[in-house]
Amino acid sequence: MAEGGYCLFETSLGWCGIAWREPDDSGAPPAVTFLQLPEATPKTTESRIARHSGARPALPPPRIAEVIERVRQHLGGGRQEFRDVTVALDGAGPFARRVYEAAREIPAGHTKTYGELAGALGEPKAARAVGQALGANPVPLIIPCHRVLASGGQPGGFSAHGGAATKARMLALEGTLLPPGRWFAESHPSLPFPD
Repeated sequence: MAEGGYCLFETSLGWCGIAWREPDDSGAPPAVTFLQLPEATPKTTESRIARHSGARPALPPPRIAEVIERVRQHLGGGRQEFRDVTVALDGAGPFARRVYEAAREIPAGHTKTYGELAGALGEPKAARAVGQALGANPVPLIIPCHRVLASGGQPGGFSAHGGAATKARMLALEGTLLPPGRWFAESHPSLPFPD
């Protein structure tokens, strides 16, 4: 396997991390292997990316530095698409890979439900399996799992720090506002929620 590394970088949402695999002899570009959205602290972000990627801290190669800049722009409100970013999904099974490919086709500013994504895969009863695959997504934002919602426009799950509130914030950066719901009250317990 080709060597790689990881690094942290600051965004308007906090410190993110990115891990990559260097190209092998085939001449393919570096592949992103893991993207860590901000945790509560930069130290926690680094701990998670180091543990999950198995890589060592390194300076990013130029292609990865370009991805980092695009992530910064996107999280700062300058909408980006990441379909052209090469990713390595070594631990993903065939169904998860299909889910990830379908999710990558959802453009910024748009959403689908878990059920709609399952139907698009020809597996209309697999909404829960779609959610599980997206919950294990190693490269959120690049594979935009935040654009997949539960029925009724509710956010559903999101494994990043902050959960549904982070998902809603990422969608808002893309111009998609979620309807208020119980998820908001649970994410913001100090604010009143009208029943």
